[in-house]
Amino acid sequence: MNNELVSIITPAYKAQHTILETIKSVQAQEYVNWEMLIIDDGSPDSTSEIVAQAALDDPRVRLIRQKNAGPAMARQKALDNANGRYIAFLDSDDLWLPQKLQRQLAFMSNKNVIFSYTSFRRIRSDGSGLGRRIRIPVSLDYNDLLGNTAIATSTVIIDRKEAGELRMTKTYYDDFVLWLGLLKRGHRAYGLDEDLMRYRVIAQSVSRNKKNSARMVWKTYREIEKLSLLASIKSFAFYAFNAWRKYRVF
Repeated sequence: MNNELVSIITPAYKAQHTILETIKSVQAQEYVNWEMLIIDDGSPDSTSEIVAQAALDDPRVRLIRQKNAGPAMARQKALDNANGRYIAFLDSDDLWLPQKLQRQLAFMSNKNVIFSYTSFRRIRSDGSGLGRRIRIPVSLDYNDLLGNTAIATSTVIIDRKEAGELRMTKTYYDDFVLWLGLLKRGHRAYGLDEDLMRYRVIAQSVSRNKKNSARMVWKTYREIEKLSLLASIKSFAFYAFNAWRKYRVF
C-alpha cells in the first residue's frame, strides 16, 4: 500500500445544508493523505462561507470559486487544480464511510486497477432511512457500461498516472461520459463490492426526474457516443432494466 496523494473532486451548488457533513466524512477517513477540492459553482447561499471556514480549520480542504457553469465545468476546474495521482469523486451531498479510501486504494494497488468503484447504500435527504445495499458487478468494459447504472459517481477512484488525461464534457451526464471515455480507451472498471458510500436521495434533484434522465441517456448514446439506432435501443433497454432493478426498492 502506497501513500500517494488523493485529490477529491467535489462540485457544490446550493449545498449549504449538506456540504459540512460531506467534508466531515472525508476528514474521518483512515487514509489521511488527501486534498479535497470543493468548487463552489456560483452558489447564492452560504456554501462558500461554510467551505471557507472548513478550509481555515483544515488546509487539506481547498475552496475554489467560479461563476455558475454547471457540475461538468466545476469538476474540470477541480481536475485542473488537482495535485494527486489518484482522483476520487464525491458529490456535495454524499458521504463516505471512514474506511473508503483505505480499502479502495488497497484494492487498486493489490489488483493493479486504474479505475474502481464500490457498492453503497442510499439515505434520505435528512440522512435517515438507510437503504438496502446496492450490489455491483465485478467489472465493466465499455459495452457493459452502456447498459448499466452500476457506477455511482461518489464511489469512483481513478489512477490518473495510468489512465491518462481526464477531461469533462459539458453535458447532463458528464460523469457517465467520462467513464465511457476511459473504457473506450481500452481500460476496464473494477468493482470493490464493499459498502463504503452513502448516496443521499434529494427529492427535488434533477437526477430523480426519470423521464428527463431517460431522455439524456438516449442523447448520450446518439449525440456523444454516436451509437447506431439499433445499438442505442439495445443499450437503452439494458440501462432501463438495470435502473429499475436498482431503484425498485429503497
